[in-house]
Amino acid sequence: MEQQRQQQTQVNRFRVAVIGGGVAGTTAAMRLAERGIDTQLFEAGTGLVNGPPICHLHAGGNLYREISLDQCLTLLEQSVATVRMYPHSVNRRPTVLAVPQQDKGSLDSVVARLETLQARYAQLVEMDNANKVMGEPEDYFRLFHQADLAALKQREYESLTDAAERWMWPVAQSLRLDSMKYPLVLVQEYGLSVFRLAAEAQLALADVSHCQLAFNHKVINTQANGAGWTVTYQDAHGQVQSTDVDYLINAAGFRTGTIDDQAGFARRRLVEYKAAYIAHWPSSTCQWPEIIVHGERGTPQGMAQLTPYPDGFFQLHGMTKDITLFEGGLVSSTHNSAQPAVAAEYVKNIDKGWSWSHACERTERAIAHFAQWLPDFQDAEVGGKPLCGAQQIPGDDPSLRASDVSFDGERYARLEIVKASSALTAINKILSHFEDVGWLSPDATYPLPRPSHAHIVATACQLATERGYPEGLAKPVG
Repeated sequence: MEQQRQQQTQVNRFRVAVIGGGVAGTTAAMRLAERGIDTQLFEAGTGLVNGPPICHLHAGGNLYREISLDQCLTLLEQSVATVRMYPHSVNRRPTVLAVPQQDKGSLDSVVARLETLQARYAQLVEMDNANKVMGEPEDYFRLFHQADLAALKQREYESLTDAAERWMWPVAQSLRLDSMKYPLVLVQEYGLSVFRLAAEAQLALADVSHCQLAFNHKVINTQANGAGWTVTYQDAHGQVQSTDVDYLINAAGFRTGTIDDQAGFARRRLVEYKAAYIAHWPSSTCQWPEIIVHGERGTPQGMAQLTPYPDGFFQLHGMTKDITLFEGGLVSSTHNSAQPAVAAEYVKNIDKGWSWSHACERTERAIAHFAQWLPDFQDAEVGGKPLCGAQQIPGDDPSLRASDVSFDGERYARLEIVKASSALTAINKILSHFEDVGWLSPDATYPLPRPSHAHIVATACQLATERGYPEGLAKPVG
């Protein structure tokens, strides 16, 4: 115990500032605190993880027909680690993938790589049984042909004992089966609750003396000072203050380029503004899987995504220019600035919220978009304000999905995650760097308090209400 206390005292001399309290900054703060590092997180908003509309744990990248197998394997491994870190944030329900007849593509590429993903998941479980976070490896995916669904449609739900068939039953009853290509895929890609993730982290860090969560603190300048960085910020009372740290982690989300500019680092990146919508479908009494109907991005028949939550709420994406995507929503950095210029109206939506008429208009389009494949869904109603945000993508490839961290100089790192499951990989690479250069002992640990599931859910429901969303979005599924 005395040795651990001495290690803790030694490590705490090394101070780290994390700018941004999204999923990347939050995960960074959790891991830094777990290693006993003196950490200060600066967040301009009122709480943690209040950014882009996270809803899906990409445990294999199967939503994307176009990305490489390497990216899919990376997302699988990152997702396993994320579930282990945030076990109470997972909505344990599978995802159904379908391709409509009119789409020129297929699920061939997805099906072809599923066996490789399944084998890799089995390897991870064999290496450590604690990695079995998505059920048994042999149940990772299952294919359903048209005859399978036709037979399932004739069954009574109460007669089903097979778990996969129970999840597919409402799909067989309600989806326009004759309009789909086959097979359909049921895969163990789960949901991720942004509200429970925020609650889990906030509760775990609340009484950790060496991790300060500075909400309503806006960083206005960062300056290298030879031995580290001077971070200047405006606090919750409007006072300008500064602090010196040994290392700076830029986790500012779509504003990451702003901090790069302050620090004097050039960086090529894209930023894309997107939104998801909340529908309420009270006539639905079944426990639904998530459903993905593939389509060509940016066209009127872009991918449709239906994500189920308790109390009859569903989160919707429609990858068309008048639903989830926006005209001029994808912007790039320039030679003069690492920060892409997001349109003022979109920044206003992120910071101030939407007009209700605009929110209803886009939500109703999203409902209609999915109802073409699930006709009964046309009875759904607007269920709340949209979830919106801007997603950074390092480099110039808008299809990139697996990315994590980049380094500049000796004491500066930027977290550049595209998907939430990449956050843990990013901060772990930073911690490995700290060990390599001798700033952190490999043995330094500081176990964080783990709040109860009930406390996390109650806090998550409170956060959802405070942020103006239905409590159903914070409650567990599965």
